[in-house]
Amino acid sequence: MRLGVCVFALLLWQPLSGQVSPPAPPARLESGTILPHLPCAAHPEQSYALYLPANYSPDRKWPLVVSSDPAARGTVPLELQKDAAEKFGYVLVASNNSGNGLWKPRFDATDAVLMDVQTRVSVDPRRIYFAGFSGGARFSSQIALLCKCGAGVLLNGAGISNGQSLATDSPFPVFSAIGLLDFNYREVVPLQDLLAKAGYPRWLRIFDGAHEWAPADVMEEALAWFRIQAMKSQREPRDQVFLNAQFSKMQARADALEQSGDLLAAWRESSQVVATFDGLTDVSALRGKVDSLSRGKAVRNALKHEQAEFAEQAQLTAEITLHFDSSKDDADARFEGDREVRDQIARLRMNAEHEKRLEWARIYKRALAGVFIGAMEAGNTSLEEGNFVAAMRLYDLAAQARPASEWAWNQLAVACASAGKKKDAIGALRKGHELATDKAAFAKWFRSEPALESLASAPEVQPLLPPNEKP
Repeated sequence: MRLGVCVFALLLWQPLSGQVSPPAPPARLESGTILPHLPCAAHPEQSYALYLPANYSPDRKWPLVVSSDPAARGTVPLELQKDAAEKFGYVLVASNNSGNGLWKPRFDATDAVLMDVQTRVSVDPRRIYFAGFSGGARFSSQIALLCKCGAGVLLNGAGISNGQSLATDSPFPVFSAIGLLDFNYREVVPLQDLLAKAGYPRWLRIFDGAHEWAPADVMEEALAWFRIQAMKSQREPRDQVFLNAQFSKMQARADALEQSGDLLAAWRESSQVVATFDGLTDVSALRGKVDSLSRGKAVRNALKHEQAEFAEQAQLTAEITLHFDSSKDDADARFEGDREVRDQIARLRMNAEHEKRLEWARIYKRALAGVFIGAMEAGNTSLEEGNFVAAMRLYDLAAQARPASEWAWNQLAVACASAGKKKDAIGALRKGHELATDKAAFAKWFRSEPALESLASAPEVQPLLPPNEKP
């Protein structure tokens, strides 16, 4: 891991020394469209998706956004970012190999992508940004914190890497995007205060969604904000027309929140605008509004209420996830525990589905999502450790929390097959296939799982595969 970070630092900053000039692109790449699969020349086993703006030219250096998807789906973030990249002039890349899992393979994959893209594209080494969703967000923050080489980080659906502290010697801009129903909401919102205290320029955008990549309009906001930060740090020439337009847009959003009566959101939004444009334009009037709102009873009460929501969510999730420890050897005790936790999950799911009070519905939905992800992550750990029975149990609990999750049923099938439970594996496969919106992708996944190889010829499995996929 440390080696990878050193490579990033050398790679990103070496051109600034004047010893190495960015190489000219060896071949013309199509611009204005996403290229889904570019193999790395030095590491052909690694590949990435690439987007070049339609007006791309190697005659100037371009800012680069390096995205990390938890499932190594390179095109997914690029689809959401490409309109903003086109509007503001960014090159986009995302590895097709860097997914959630061990750190070293992720560093190796990202290292290979960065090395390769700079042989093909004219990149500005002073404006390289890292973006990620969920585990990809934590990975992106890990890169930036260790290598001190990024111009900014987009944290989507998660905070910084677990166990990593915020260094104060080289702060970088952090744009945080979080869904209103995301189970990590109670982590990302308080993170803003920690970033501010450590001297990190920061921006928080809450969008209408759950644990997912932010929509395209949020991506546009993020890339615009990174441009403002680049101008502020003199990494990019100042464009006063652009700055004035962004200031007006952001101030109008803050005013609309205040008029709607959401004074906590208005206070946060106005505070961000002041911090972002301080030194770029006159923010004295807006600063006065921020001070006034912060002294108001409504904002203080809203903050206390928010903290109470966070505490309630944490308690609801912990009451269930404490049962996820699979170290017990007593099968009867484990069975009794499972019966209890199934009942708890069922009650939580019912509350999340039927609660009419909006604030409690949010709490229940965030808590249930936390239970689901907790069970899946614990199941993945047990599967990697070869504890297949424990993995079966945990994936089954995840499916109880989210019965419509193809991911949970597919992983349950893998665990069952690994444990030699053929009948159970086929049952889980049927459920996963039923939920799959892309049957071809399901068949591709099935063929890629070594644990399922023994089931490929089973008569019960044949209806789940397209004719050209059957043995």
